[in-house]
Amino acid sequence: MIRIAPCPKGYTRDQDKTNPPTETVARVKKIMAAKGRDILAETRRIDTGRLDIPVYLSICGEAAKRVMPTRKQMGKGASPEQAEASALMELVERFSFFSFWEDADFKALTYSEAMEEAEDRGLPPVMPVSEILASVHENLPEEDALRVLDTMRWLFYPATALGEDRETLAPLDWFKVLGEFNGTCAGNATAESLLQGGCELIERHVCALWDRDHRETPTIRHESLQDPVLVQLLRKFTDRSIQVVLKDFTMDMPAPTVAAAAYDPNTFPDRSEIVFTAGTAASPVKAAIRALTEVAQLAGDFETGSVYEASGLPKLESPEEFEALAKGPQVDLDSLPSIEDGDIADELSALCQGLKAKGLTYYAVDMTRPELELPAHYGFVPGLDFRERDIHPSIGLFVGRLLAEVANPEDAERGLATIAEVYGEDAFFMPFFRGMLSLRQGQLLAAEQWFQEAEPIQPDDDKKALAAFYIGYVKTLMEDWEGSIPCLDRAIALSKEVKEYFNLRGVAKFKRAMYDEAACDFEAVLGLDKGSAMDIANLGVCNRHLGNPDKAMELLSAALELDPSLEYARKHLDELNADQ
Repeated sequence: MIRIAPCPKGYTRDQDKTNPPTETVARVKKIMAAKGRDILAETRRIDTGRLDIPVYLSICGEAAKRVMPTRKQMGKGASPEQAEASALMELVERFSFFSFWEDADFKALTYSEAMEEAEDRGLPPVMPVSEILASVHENLPEEDALRVLDTMRWLFYPATALGEDRETLAPLDWFKVLGEFNGTCAGNATAESLLQGGCELIERHVCALWDRDHRETPTIRHESLQDPVLVQLLRKFTDRSIQVVLKDFTMDMPAPTVAAAAYDPNTFPDRSEIVFTAGTAASPVKAAIRALTEVAQLAGDFETGSVYEASGLPKLESPEEFEALAKGPQVDLDSLPSIEDGDIADELSALCQGLKAKGLTYYAVDMTRPELELPAHYGFVPGLDFRERDIHPSIGLFVGRLLAEVANPEDAERGLATIAEVYGEDAFFMPFFRGMLSLRQGQLLAAEQWFQEAEPIQPDDDKKALAAFYIGYVKTLMEDWEGSIPCLDRAIALSKEVKEYFNLRGVAKFKRAMYDEAACDFEAVLGLDKGSAMDIANLGVCNRHLGNPDKAMELLSAALELDPSLEYARKHLDELNADQ
């Protein structure tokens, strides 16, 4: 069980921490040098200096690369020391999280088996099925929910209900499916780590609520800001003619959340984007600082043409959307709630009590790595949302997805049959998952038929687009390139922000020798992800076929610099060089 010790603050300038950031940087680097040499390769400052708000990267070493899907982590802060400390702690929490999933002593059991074993062996009780239902806001009878959960085995692990002095056996992979690595956290001390994790969960939740209905929220008056660090941060934007709006996104949660949107009219849209993000902390001041430094982290100093990946909040695409966000009643920053205290453990306690008053429990698992000795945790609150989660959630939806994608085909067939008994064969997700299972089994004609059945009954445009994409994808597997294009046209018309849709349509058009149109699709991908080496290479190959050898060589060289393993790009580049 996780025990929370007193945790007085030793640093409060721009973030509330147990230790000053200089001490944190020195401590983490010393540990990495002694015990984690292959985890950290280096830290590097990456901002251009225009905003004078530091942004750091921590670059993964070989050991970290072996377990982590990411290769670098970004860190933010009002000072270089805090930004570097943030980047290092981001590496600690990600490395700890992914390592935990590799070597933790999980019990792989069905839900019913776990409940029986816990009772027979005197183990902590299994998390009630009601909490699983709460995690997807579903009113399904518990006996039906249990039937669906029992169609597969879950990875059970002891989790502490913070503030309640009790443990439960939780199906951790269920919460990983719902939230991925949201809720991972690390810090100089246990309370510091867990408060950060809890604040991130609340931040993601309120952002998801806003994204769902774009509700009007209060706008924070700039003139109400009094904290000198916060005032200086804001001036670093406004002195450069960058427009900033601050919003109260607290939405009745126990810790305050400030959302920040910013854009530079002088560089938008050619060299910058509108950046929209949020920060949650124990006090409104620290929440606003977190939001503004996050803007700086994502913005590329509003001059580099960088394209950030939206996560907690969607991107604003136009000044008109920015102006619409700025609407709402005007409030002072200090009107937001606060749980600020001189001891971080007391702030954590107040956070947990505030959640409990709303019928919510903050659960956490200790995932501290023995080789690092830096507190790291994974937390989740059943009932809090994530923007990335499906907007029509249910136990049947998420279990069905897992069955279709990873379960043994025979088990998947039985499990999907059980889900159909509970939800009905006409549930919108049933034909789609049957199509996914057929696709995994190589039954392409059956998969195409299931996806065609699924497309018209999906409840929203994004789901319709996904079904249309998979019809097109199956057609490409059957080399029906011409037939795939109308399906991909439908997918893109319904959901214009998914780079995979443009990529596959570009490939299909290339196969049809439609090089101009294929190039447009690959350019669209790069508008969403400018670092996609494959699509840079694809664009280069298109330019070769279009008679633009110099442009083709430039693009192919750039692609190979990003990903030297792209052999087809190297082949085309070598042939172009030979023609010179």
